[in-house]
Amino acid sequence: MIRKNDSYPLQPPRERGTGRAIALAVLMHVLLGLFLYHGIRWQNSTPAGEEAELWTEVPDLSTPKPLPPPAPVAPAPPPPQTEEADIALQQQKRKQQEAQREAQLAEQQQRLKAQQEAEAKRQQLAAQQAAQQKAEKLKQQQEQQQAAAEKQKQLQQQDALKKQQQEEEQQKQAKLDAQKKADAEKAAKAKAQADAQAKKLDAERRARIAQMQGSMGGGEGTSGNGLAKSGTGSGSGGNATSPGYADKVRRRVRPNIVWAGETSGLETEIAVRCSPTGTLLSATISRSSGNASWDDAALRAVQRSDPMPVDTDGKAPSSFKITLRPAG
Repeated sequence: MIRKNDSYPLQPPRERGTGRAIALAVLMHVLLGLFLYHGIRWQNSTPAGEEAELWTEVPDLSTPKPLPPPAPVAPAPPPPQTEEADIALQQQKRKQQEAQREAQLAEQQQRLKAQQEAEAKRQQLAAQQAAQQKAEKLKQQQEQQQAAAEKQKQLQQQDALKKQQQEEEQQKQAKLDAQKKADAEKAAKAKAQADAQAKKLDAERRARIAQMQGSMGGGEGTSGNGLAKSGTGSGSGGNATSPGYADKVRRRVRPNIVWAGETSGLETEIAVRCSPTGTLLSATISRSSGNASWDDAALRAVQRSDPMPVDTDGKAPSSFKITLRPAG
């Protein structure tokens, strides 16, 4: 059965002369079969015998002569074909052609299907590879963004920490500056108060001295040259001082010493003038220690000790010197 071309759109075009070539091929096969049949039959046939009389000498048969080649047998002409045989042959040829055409068409369809499957598989594999590459690229971008964000966060934290440290240092420095300023103001205020107190005491002493000089006729007491040791200095008074007067001076002056600096090598000598009742008339530095701060502290300690203690006779020496050293 011959199929129509529209049902097979991929059917190859028919070649011209195909039927003639198949007919010639069949004819040649028939002739070849007849030729082989007659050739085999001629070789299997037994040749007929011949008789002859010899009137001559018998030839020497030691060397046989070659036989002449057999005469070629002409092929028998093909039997005449009838009209029915031609029709059958044509039908057979047509069936063979249809079978070959169907086989070629099936082979082409299989080849096309295999190509389509291979192409679909290749496209699927390419799509999978593209999707995988896209996913990997997206993952790399996300990792890079995350790393950049983490780095930015670390930088921000470092900047914040540095800023906080700077602020803390500034606050500490501000506190130190404020403390130094407050200490300086306090020290200046204390010095001003001490200077004012010293001036006030000096004015009071001068007033008392003027009053006492007016009542005593301007006379002055005698001066002594005795010596007494103490933990914070020594006191020297008139000849009439008792051995225990130095301890009295020490107990009076030592609680008034306010000093937090160094203690080694400092020694200040202060000349003191008193009334008979122990009122401090004047106190001056007769020998400095070389440290003005310690000299001021020693002088203030003596000024705060007013009045000076009296001796066993009920009177204080009119003048004496006190040598003061920091307790250490």
